[in-house]
Amino acid sequence: MSTTPIDTSRPAGIIRLANSFCDAKALLTAVELGLFTILRSGPATEDEIREKLGLHGRGLSDWLGLLVELSLLERADGRYRNAAGADRFLVNGEQSYIGGFLERSNRNLYPAWGRLADALRTGQPQSGSSFDAVVQNPRILSQFINSMDALTRTLGPQLINAYEGWGDYHSVLDVGGCRGSLAAQIVTANPNLSGHVFDLPQMEPFFTEQAAETGLTDRLTFHGGSFFTDPLPSADIVVMGHVLHDWDREQRGFLIEKAFQSVNPGGVLLVYDRMLDRASSRVENLVISLDMLLVTDGGSEYPVDEVTGHANRAGFAQVESRLLGDDDTLVVARKEG
Repeated sequence: MSTTPIDTSRPAGIIRLANSFCDAKALLTAVELGLFTILRSGPATEDEIREKLGLHGRGLSDWLGLLVELSLLERADGRYRNAAGADRFLVNGEQSYIGGFLERSNRNLYPAWGRLADALRTGQPQSGSSFDAVVQNPRILSQFINSMDALTRTLGPQLINAYEGWGDYHSVLDVGGCRGSLAAQIVTANPNLSGHVFDLPQMEPFFTEQAAETGLTDRLTFHGGSFFTDPLPSADIVVMGHVLHDWDREQRGFLIEKAFQSVNPGGVLLVYDRMLDRASSRVENLVISLDMLLVTDGGSEYPVDEVTGHANRAGFAQVESRLLGDDDTLVVARKEG
């Protein structure tokens, strides 16, 4: 796939940019239909793909050809196979699978973006379902959790490498930690730590399953509640990852104040999000911020100085930031001992 920027000084470039959603939908459809998963077993002809996926056949050649041009498939001797990235990250059932996030994008974000004008006119979300509705539906909640796990598989190792102080403490709390995938990675990499997850009570069965699967039942503890109305458990390290962007500026400040109360003396708060002043990811992070417009009541991405200001007002003694992975920024706020 070409990485050459689209030339928007010419009509052809503007039209190409306007049609970029077609590339995205080609990929999302491939994940929806399970194309990359069936090609894990080996290359297949167009007819074999049509039969395995139960497709009509019309348009199939063009769709597969587009996926080749997008560097998601490779074609040789009339047979298609997964390109390296697709084979690593888009095969369902593999530990590295990130398709859960793409499945959620296909069902939720993609239709909502079609109503971006309405969101900009009204300031109201356009996804058609609140998170309260999501957690009341076990099937949809399971899909949401799978999408969060997909992100955590990538960000977890990056966070562990980005923060050097894990060995100085005894406990870590992941606020909004879903079923504990991040906490599991952290305590596995740091045997000195006990792990705690705070999230809505509906997450607990999924957490219990995850803890059993990873053999960490004795090192991970779930705490159910709402972080707006219930106290947070105390811990040496408190993590808020991809949490604050769900809320407006005032609510973000409130949550950082609650985190300050939760952090033990001498401990730290770790906040990461797709913060808007990361120059190398400016476009990507503005897109995520618009995602928040479309799916939350008041959320958005935000600059580093906002969270730094909240942390200083809450009472943290030292605040610093650093890059995290490809697109995130990590803010480390230290509490006096």
